[in-house]
Amino acid sequence: MARLFSPRPPPSEDLFYETYYSLSQQYPLLLLLLVIVLFGLLALLTVAWASGRELASDPGFLTTMLCGLGGFSLLLGLASREQRLQRWTRPLSGLVWAALLALGHGFLFTGGVVSAWDQVSFFLFVIFTVYAMLPLGMRDAAAAGLASSLSHLLVLGLYLGPQPDSQPALLPQLAANAVLFLCGNVAGAYHKALMERALRATFREALSSLHSRRRLDTEKKHQEHLLLSILPAYLAREMKAEIMARLQAGQGSRPESTNNFHSLYVKRHQGVSVLYADIVGFTRLASECSPKELVLMLNELFGKFDQIAKEHECMRIKILGDCYYCVSGLPLSLPDHAVNCVRMGLDMCRAIRKLRAATGVDINMRVGVHSGSVLCGVIGLQKWQYDVWSHDVTLANHMEASGVPGRVHITGATLALLAGAYAVEEAAMEHGDPYLRELGEPTYLVIDPRAEEEDEKGTAGGLLSSLEGPKMRPSLLMTRYLESWGAAKPFAHLSHVESPVSTSTPLPVLVWGMMWPPVTLLPSHEPGEWGRTVTIHRRPLRWRLSSPACVLLLTSLHTLRIPFGAEESDCNQEKALSSFSPQWSLDRSRTPRGLDDELDTGDAKFFQVIEQLNSQKQWKQSEDFNPLTLYFREKEMEKEYRLSALPAFKYYAACTFLVFFSNFIIQMLVTNRPPALTITYSITFLLFFLLLFVCFSEHLTRCVLKGPKMLHWLPTLSVLVATRPGLRVALGTTTILLIFSMAITSLVFLPAASNCPFRAPNVSSTASNLSWELPGSLPLISVPYSMHCCVLGFLSCSLFLHMSFELKLLLLLLWLAASCSLFLHSHAWLSDCLIARLYLGTLDSSLLRPGVLKEPKLMGAISFFIFFFTLLVLARQNEYYCRLDFLWKKKLRQEQEETETMENLTRLLLENVLPAHVAPQFIGQNRRNEDLYHQSYECVCVLFASVPDFKEFYSESSINHEGLECLRLLNEIIADFDELLSKPKFSGVEKIKTICSTYMAATGLNATSGQDAQQDAEQSCSHLGTMVEFAVALGSKLDVINKHSFNNFRLRVGLNHGPVVAGVIGAQKPQYDIWGNTVNVASRMESTGVLGKIQVTEETACALQSLGYTCYSRGIIKVKGKGQLCTYFLNTDLTRTGPPSATLG
Repeated sequence: MARLFSPRPPPSEDLFYETYYSLSQQYPLLLLLLVIVLFGLLALLTVAWASGRELASDPGFLTTMLCGLGGFSLLLGLASREQRLQRWTRPLSGLVWAALLALGHGFLFTGGVVSAWDQVSFFLFVIFTVYAMLPLGMRDAAAAGLASSLSHLLVLGLYLGPQPDSQPALLPQLAANAVLFLCGNVAGAYHKALMERALRATFREALSSLHSRRRLDTEKKHQEHLLLSILPAYLAREMKAEIMARLQAGQGSRPESTNNFHSLYVKRHQGVSVLYADIVGFTRLASECSPKELVLMLNELFGKFDQIAKEHECMRIKILGDCYYCVSGLPLSLPDHAVNCVRMGLDMCRAIRKLRAATGVDINMRVGVHSGSVLCGVIGLQKWQYDVWSHDVTLANHMEASGVPGRVHITGATLALLAGAYAVEEAAMEHGDPYLRELGEPTYLVIDPRAEEEDEKGTAGGLLSSLEGPKMRPSLLMTRYLESWGAAKPFAHLSHVESPVSTSTPLPVLVWGMMWPPVTLLPSHEPGEWGRTVTIHRRPLRWRLSSPACVLLLTSLHTLRIPFGAEESDCNQEKALSSFSPQWSLDRSRTPRGLDDELDTGDAKFFQVIEQLNSQKQWKQSEDFNPLTLYFREKEMEKEYRLSALPAFKYYAACTFLVFFSNFIIQMLVTNRPPALTITYSITFLLFFLLLFVCFSEHLTRCVLKGPKMLHWLPTLSVLVATRPGLRVALGTTTILLIFSMAITSLVFLPAASNCPFRAPNVSSTASNLSWELPGSLPLISVPYSMHCCVLGFLSCSLFLHMSFELKLLLLLLWLAASCSLFLHSHAWLSDCLIARLYLGTLDSSLLRPGVLKEPKLMGAISFFIFFFTLLVLARQNEYYCRLDFLWKKKLRQEQEETETMENLTRLLLENVLPAHVAPQFIGQNRRNEDLYHQSYECVCVLFASVPDFKEFYSESSINHEGLECLRLLNEIIADFDELLSKPKFSGVEKIKTICSTYMAATGLNATSGQDAQQDAEQSCSHLGTMVEFAVALGSKLDVINKHSFNNFRLRVGLNHGPVVAGVIGAQKPQYDIWGNTVNVASRMESTGVLGKIQVTEETACALQSLGYTCYSRGIIKVKGKGQLCTYFLNTDLTRTGPPSATLG
């Protein structure tokens, strides 16, 4: 039984739950109780009038009835105003209970002779409804139920005790009454405990569902931000659908396609302009920077360029080292795309000029622009980066490379689209590169109309270097100046991720009759405070809800920090306040208006959930329920509900056994205990014990396992009962029918028809000492107690909380018909005989008839009908909440699964942008993103692998859909390369990016900073072998593709190892990248390499030879930016001359 009572929740939640419970759940029950009582009183008057009784002859009964009708009508009027009930819940419930108690005592002393069995059924009704239908807590209900029981026992004991012994023994009847009331109290408390447990579970599940929805909304926003930070919206939708399909089918698997190709997300766009920009002099400057300075400098520079791009409707495509390129006219066509790119190029040059003027650092910006058409999209399976391909993109790249520092270099196609918006001058062809000279078309330099104005202003007094002193490093000057630009941090939106609050600790507060808190949360702007202060602004209500039950004081599900120094009174008032939305972070960047709107949205969602829990919804149209039958509209859900497990069934059976045991004690007290009755009860006890053993056999596992092996299967019976609905229905129905049968068993030992000896004309009116027993039969007083036992049988039906409403209705109707037929027809003479014996000796007895409630058969019939309708109302209410609880559990499970899918999607997307060891830095719940991510490594192996033949293979014609089919082949090449990364032995290889047909990867990035420096050289660079094996695997993959595509592509690979700086830059499209001389040299090793060979530097060759690889010298070659270098080729025909190293796993 202890499991039925949930642990007491925190006071704030308990307050909110009790308010929600009393208003939304028991409010309609209270109204129905008052209606039932009023109709019961009217039925009493109707029966009294129909039975020919003179109401005027019994003024006490008439007065009681009229007072009852008036009083309960007044109470119904008061209770119909829910807002009034909200303020006076306990007083009004007390008034209803007191009115019922007074009505019961009024019935005791009106209408005829007072007997010990008088009004027991009515007081049983009062006791049960106090628990089941009045909005009282368990303690208050228990106090009211016990007080009702004691009042009946004490009043009758004091009234009947001193009277002459004209009635049967008083003590056994009072003891039977006590048993009846005790059973009613226990059954009512049990019913209340079950309902409160179910309602509390539903309430918590609703809050959990609300949290899950908010988490789901948050995750959807995050993954949307992540997708949009990588891809345009139109492409993000397509790729998101494929990722969801992969997640549902299993991690890493691709959905089946109708062909053997990987999905290609590339589209052709015409009428666009492409801008390439390179920072001249940045390589030399970067060599002087610390890792933190380098990442900060790049983030601020490219963040500024992103802002300029946004202003001029350009989309940044990619960052390649210190090269930045973007496109205007994507994804939506723009008529002025050429003007946008030129303006952006001029603004970039202007920003660099200001930077140079302020810091004195010798850097400049070289920009090239060309207009044409592009193929745009994503290729590969990992590290997606939106890119563009076409001959026009290649031309724009060469325009930048052959441009003039500080100028915007454009083609004739772009100039034609400018329509005279800018003055230009023709560029000198001798400065162009061979690609442009081969084209033979003139190019132009745009004249910046604001350049002369800036030159006239000069830089006097503007140099930061003059203020900071001549000894400060240029990189530090740059960093300090760039910090003033205030570029956003990468993944800044993820800094607001907060873990959802546990549903077990919401902190609602209640203020009667008004909504609280109508608040707007504003951040404090005062530095140096612990936490953040929260200013509370009251504002008027913005919702008008359909049910006044939702007029609650609600606060958030997150506790707000109260700063030190706040006044104690303010702290006490505001300590429970918190925000409704889990994603609120009170960031200084958030505007008060935005928070106000978010509060509105959070409150509205909360009220929608509360409204859905309102019990009055069961009578209205719903998407989930049929309002008449309460069946789920989805057949599968209805089937799942009916087949769901019910572990609490054993407790239902235990409580019905208590009802049965109460009936047994009552029968033993008021009858002369005939042997046949004893035998019948003995058999029934045996059946009940067998039922209880079956239900609780799971708890007897240890005892059973110590016994014979043939009994070891018994504990599984309990599981079968809990999981098999057909077995539960059969056992439950059998249990209720047993109680019904045993309630009237004593009547079986009374004759079906007989002449009552007390109504014979020869019976002396003064023979008061005649027996109360029928000749050779049971005492007459067992008749009303059989009726009371029948009422307990009605109550037993309500104890099966999860029994279907239609089955309860069938059983109640069956029992109502059987009881009325028994007491009003076949055995009605027993009631008449009891009345005759009770009024024996009364003067002029022929003219005196007892009141309606003093006649057992009428009293029993009215009690049966009242309990029938009351329990029918409770049965429907129970059915609704059982189904509602199931529905919310199902919704919660679905939302949790969807949330988990979204979280996995977010994680997958983030890890597709960042390495696996970097992603947790941005999805951690406590990260504030105050610092840029950067990391320095002492030994990283960098690979550049290209397919140079693809440039010749690529063509744009109608046959290959303007180059689309060529990109489909490139997508297959890159995707096959990416698939190698999923192999365990290449788990240390990290893909960095693809640059057209060049694949860039690195190893050694998952080591902690400084770890390599503490190890010897061989151990620290052991991952070079992994990279060599990866390069060989890339060549093998390309050979397979050649075989299937009938091509002869060959791979050209360059390797180098050494120190690098890794970091994440860019707020609009965050990008993980590595920088350093090691990266530049590795790129040169590839570009100066030979097809089918792996070219390495001398230092890398020595490291590989120490790992067992064979290298041979190529000789000294000229490398751009590095002069003369001695390089080596790796012998890939025989990858190792020595035994395999364990470090290659």
